[in-house]
Amino acid sequence: MIYLDTSVLFSLHFRDANTSAALVLIAGVSESLLITPLCELETVNAFSLRVFRKEMLAINRDNAVRDLEEDIRSGVLNLQPFPESAFARARDLAQSLTPSIGVRAVDLLHVAAALELGAGTLYTFDLKQHRTARAAGLKVNYLP
Repeated sequence: MIYLDTSVLFSLHFRDANTSAALVLIAGVSESLLITPLCELETVNAFSLRVFRKEMLAINRDNAVRDLEEDIRSGVLNLQPFPESAFARARDLAQSLTPSIGVRAVDLLHVAAALELGAGTLYTFDLKQHRTARAAGLKVNYLP
């Protein structure tokens, strides 16, 4: 299973500098593409922040959200409940990895959720999250 973080999910649903790389990542993947409600929320919020910054029209945000919802409904994305156990795992990762990587708590939660859900791989375009996932034992994508 592959856990998609917000940076990849965003790029799959709204054209940006990483969209081509995101499409290449998932092209031909036969494994389940996991997301959690945390990732869904962050992605929708990222779309709305683009509207706030006048980098996206509200209609484009609405279309991106609709596309995301359709990918979940159709099974392209496997939306899994956020595991309660991920909080304890993230806390442990905070103690062991944050002092050397400087990762944000929300990124620790994504890595911990991927581990708790049984994903072997995490796709991200975020350098610190990439380093954290690798240090936690997950396979990661190549960064563009």
